[in-house]
Amino acid sequence: MAAWQDVTEKDVFSQLRRHRLMQICGVIALGLLVTLLVARGITFTIFSVGLGFLILALGLAFKHKISSSAYILLGSMTSMLFALALTGAGLFDLAILGYPALIIFAAILGGVGLFLSVLLLVITQCFFVAWLTLQGFVTPHLPTISWSHLVFILVILIVTGFSVYILVHDIKRLMLSLQRENAKVQHSRSEIQHLAHHDILTNLPNRFYGEELFTQSLAVCLEKQQNLALLFIDLDNFKPVNDVLGHAAGDQLLEKLALRLSAVLAPDHYLIRFGGDEFLLLAPFTNNRSQLDLLAKTLIQQCSFEFEILQNRVVISASLGIACAPKDGTNFKNLCRKADIAMYKAKQDGRNTYHYYDESLDKVSDDKFKLLQLLRPAIKEKQFKLYYQPMVSLNTGEITIIEALLRWPQPNGNMIGPDLFIPLAESSGLINDLGKWVLQQACIYCAEQRRSGTSNLRIAVNLSVIQFKDGNLYNTVEAALHTAGLPPAALELELTESFLMDEREQIQKQLKALSELGITIAIDDFGTGYSNLGYLRNFNATTLKIDRSFITSLCSDEHDEQLVKAIINMAASLGLKTVAEGIEDEATLNKLIALGCDIGQGYYWSKPIPGDGLSELLRMHQPQKS
Repeated sequence: MAAWQDVTEKDVFSQLRRHRLMQICGVIALGLLVTLLVARGITFTIFSVGLGFLILALGLAFKHKISSSAYILLGSMTSMLFALALTGAGLFDLAILGYPALIIFAAILGGVGLFLSVLLLVITQCFFVAWLTLQGFVTPHLPTISWSHLVFILVILIVTGFSVYILVHDIKRLMLSLQRENAKVQHSRSEIQHLAHHDILTNLPNRFYGEELFTQSLAVCLEKQQNLALLFIDLDNFKPVNDVLGHAAGDQLLEKLALRLSAVLAPDHYLIRFGGDEFLLLAPFTNNRSQLDLLAKTLIQQCSFEFEILQNRVVISASLGIACAPKDGTNFKNLCRKADIAMYKAKQDGRNTYHYYDESLDKVSDDKFKLLQLLRPAIKEKQFKLYYQPMVSLNTGEITIIEALLRWPQPNGNMIGPDLFIPLAESSGLINDLGKWVLQQACIYCAEQRRSGTSNLRIAVNLSVIQFKDGNLYNTVEAALHTAGLPPAALELELTESFLMDEREQIQKQLKALSELGITIAIDDFGTGYSNLGYLRNFNATTLKIDRSFITSLCSDEHDEQLVKAIINMAASLGLKTVAEGIEDEATLNKLIALGCDIGQGYYWSKPIPGDGLSELLRMHQPQKS
């Protein structure tokens, strides 16, 4: 591109030189024709020869031989003036007045080489005329003033004036061109600066410019004894818009949302595109926090309104985190981090809400970070241990199945509970490796127990929805069964009811393949999620595990009793077995037997124990041989 521009500029300059060259040749030729009308003798001959060379230069210029034309023009004209000076009054001759015009023409028509050549030639000729005169070789003839001399003077003045005019004209033209180019550069610089500071999609300030705006706003707030709030806005369900409608729809949604939010903000508020589906708002406020509460609710409300996107009606929501300067600090990046932490707390609180930052959130975040640093090597070094809790048939008292429960023992004797490290393993992508290890160890343990005498024993393993994401769960399960030598019918996979809503088709496809392999599916914590009977059919479930929250109050809450009874009857009508979790006393056990529950699990029989302590319990609950 730059090379093309250079070629174009050279062509334009060449055309301009040719145009000027032909103009100068024409003006000088016209002047010579006028002088020929009044010239006599040797002067007529000199003008005639000069005119001949001038016509030659004009012809060369017409044929685009610009350099040759310029040298012939200026060389012949200086020689003509030199000849006129020698045959006339020497250095006092009128011809000497024509030298300045030729020097100007040299500056216009050529580069440094042509200009210096003509200047040196003129100087040399002047010295030579002076030397010849002083040595007596030439005798100056002072002419008697006549009208012809006036004509010569006028022609020289006109040609000189023309040379000055086109020189000044070209200088002015150059100055105007430079001014236009400078204006373009300034405009381009402004555009580049704007692009560097603003998001291309929404035209909002980007995070880099946001830091500068924060510094400016904070200085103003401190001067006015105000506070500055950072409201971190994250859209709750933006990803499905991109996945279903495409990224063009997602971009359009962000554009419309930016306009909608900007319309409700005060002049001293700055909305910033932080990245992806995240926005940051800088908002000065007084010590009255209700002002911020109202602003946060307004922003959430604006995000929740329906959008018309590519002929589709789209509804989203937003979660907000709020950090305040100077209370929570004055460093932009640190405040953004704190507002981000508060935003995640808002998501944990159910989304479509807001939360203020406080130090306890930071402690939780730090604890999670430290735990994550311990979790990675723990998985690699297999520091985990499986505990097992039996499930007992309420009709026979036999232990029909055991549930594998993951524990993380610490060197100091403490135990980190799965409620702490499982969500962290899921969010960090470590759950696949951890889940694979659990499946392998659980299948190996069950196979060993079956070979030791409990031949009908089955094992239940909990799965995370993340284990379905990469589509390799079937191969993982099949490999674990093969390594342990455990038949597929001896394995039951437990799925939490609530996550069946996530990526339904992908999960259903994988569960169908696992069911065809012979594995059974249990729905854990039933009653706490969507309780959708359609899901039970689609996901080939064989067992419902009633959540312990309904079982612990079964004997004291008539409502829970009716609910549990309804679940048991419904499961029976669908051909599903029911497992009651959290049985801790005989009264609850008897109540469940009366309601027709199939299997029980809880501290009434055993809390989760290591595998080596389970063998005796298994023997105690073996069916009596007749």
